[in-house]
Amino acid sequence: MMEWLQLLLPAWIMGSLLVFLTAPLGCLMLWRRMSFFADTMAHGTLLGVAIAALLHLPFWLGVAFLAALLVGILWVLHDSRLPNDALLALSSATLLCSGLLLIQHIPSLRPELLSYLFGDLLSIEWSDLPMFAVVIIGSLIILYRSWSAQIQIAIDPDIAMSEGVRANWQRLIFMLLLALFTVLALRAVGSLLMGALLVIPALSARLLAHSPKQMVIWAFLLAQLGVTVGLWSSAALNIATGLSIVLCMALCFAVIFAVQKFLPNFKTN
Repeated sequence: MMEWLQLLLPAWIMGSLLVFLTAPLGCLMLWRRMSFFADTMAHGTLLGVAIAALLHLPFWLGVAFLAALLVGILWVLHDSRLPNDALLALSSATLLCSGLLLIQHIPSLRPELLSYLFGDLLSIEWSDLPMFAVVIIGSLIILYRSWSAQIQIAIDPDIAMSEGVRANWQRLIFMLLLALFTVLALRAVGSLLMGALLVIPALSARLLAHSPKQMVIWAFLLAQLGVTVGLWSSAALNIATGLSIVLCMALCFAVIFAVQKFLPNFKTN
């Protein structure tokens, strides 16, 4: 039992810390209809990993550089004539294909490709936690200070701007926080499933909540449940942690949706 705790406890603490960012960022992303942005950012992490390996740099540095670069590219490409979802689809496909192509030519990365795609939270060690905690706390402070403006923009950007909110500045803050999240979440759920970690708890919370505050709280609780059950299930069933966590979250959504949709029918019958 002690061996299991030594393996799982740092991973669970890391996952629990990550949930503090997952819940508010996921809700904001849903309110602002930017779900594709998380996938685009996540797919770019593979190219960041490959570039870091090629230059013999720490992987987190390559991922952080690529995430910041992507934010800059999307900022430059922002054009009223070009739909945002189409730009994100273009960027996502390009980055994913470029990353996979480059990884194929770096033999040292091939054995670890699955962990980059689907995550390996169990590889987290105690020495990693202080740095993660500092980064997450710093991100939460920034998010807390800009939360009111982010909500206003999500509700109605025009009214927010008329009230003095700097919409472009807040948009940049939001994208940079999502970029930082991708750096942290790469080891948890991998590149392909990172968007699901943000979207599914927020989507489930939307079925239960009656206010923005309630939605964030429900998203936090459901994400925490998914991380906890998914992590222990992955260890017991010997499957990838990212797959297990996302499937647990998807199961929570399915149960909530089914109960809300069919339980009233059963009662009336």
